[in-house]
Amino acid sequence: MAITLLDPEGLPKVGVYRQVAIATGSKLVFIAGQVAWDADGTTVGEGDLAAQVERCYLNIGTALAGAGGTFDDVVKLTVYVVDWTPDKMPRFLEGAARAAARLGVTPVPPGTLVGVAALDVPEHLVEIEATAVLD
Repeated sequence: MAITLLDPEGLPKVGVYRQVAIATGSKLVFIAGQVAWDADGTTVGEGDLAAQVERCYLNIGTALAGAGGTFDDVVKLTVYVVDWTPDKMPRFLEGAARAAARLGVTPVPPGTLVGVAALDVPEHLVEIEATAVLD
């Protein structure tokens, strides 16, 4: 595997992601922000943050597979959530856990969560982009 994830001494152990990813592969993969669209472009889980997070992760999994990779190759996730407040975290984590179970992975690369006013389509509550490194 080209990725080593770690939490260096002196940084907090957050649990839902690692603080550092060390990549030694040779192929960089940049995945556009994924929203809660199915393959037909229909929004999944309108009004349901957990369902939309799950769909975003599943879409990233599909994109990774298309590039010849898996979530094990992800070095960074960036998450944009509409009208973010900390009380939304349990729904976010529920969606991520459901996606992880369906994908058979534990996606814990370094991540950044940013609250935003809106996304491209009013029904979208979350958008997630990924960067991966493959051997």
